[in-house]
Amino acid sequence: QVQVVESGGGLVHTGGSLKLACVVSGNRYPVYAMGWYRQAPGGQRELVASNNNVGRTEYEDSVKGRFTISRDNAKNTAYLQMNALKPEDTAMYYCNAEVGSSDYWGEGTLVTVSA
Repeated sequence: QVQVVESGGGLVHTGGSLKLACVVSGNRYPVYAMGWYRQAPGGQRELVASNNNVGRTEYEDSVKGRFTISRDNAKNTAYLQMNALKPEDTAMYYCNAEVGSSDYWGEGTLVTVSA
């Protein structure tokens, strides 16, 4: 069974930084793509940043220039460096891994940014 585990969330002040990590394990096929999503209370889950193995990287407009996704394929790990955090970044952040033809989700890590 493929497992996806996020870590690194927490409570920070406006302007602070966090680095999230997402580790995939149990996969019998290479991880093709990894993405970070977030869902605020009462909101929809939205893509924050993603990267695949053919070099495509995407960011949600509001995080461009502040967030950076990176991959360590040897460790089946994706990171999300989050700088200049704003209260509107407050959400549960979920990691998604595309393995073979399936998507796998982690349980999320909570990011709270105080004003």
